[in-house]
Amino acid sequence: MKTPYDVILEPVLSEKAYGGYAEGKYTFWVHPEASKTEVKNAVQQAFKVKVLDVNVLSVRGKKKRLGRYEGKRADRKKAVVTVAPGQKIEALEGLI
Repeated sequence: MKTPYDVILEPVLSEKAYGGYAEGKYTFWVHPEASKTEVKNAVQQAFKVKVLDVNVLSVRGKKKRLGRYEGKRADRKKAVVTVAPGQKIEALEGLI
């Protein structure tokens, strides 16, 4: 991984993800091969905050059909990042 923007792909835009903002928990889609340490360093560099904890989980792609054709969405990796008390990621707070 070269830059923080290679590790962090995009924020997760869902009601559950927005609910974590009040507790200082931010959710991102990350590169499938990224480790917890790489995610922590990327968030600290990109958003200038102190990261206390990182939880990662792999999300399996859903099977989808269009008529008689069946396919599968890509597998992805999600990271829930907890920042230090009193700190916020201002770029994401405006999305609510």
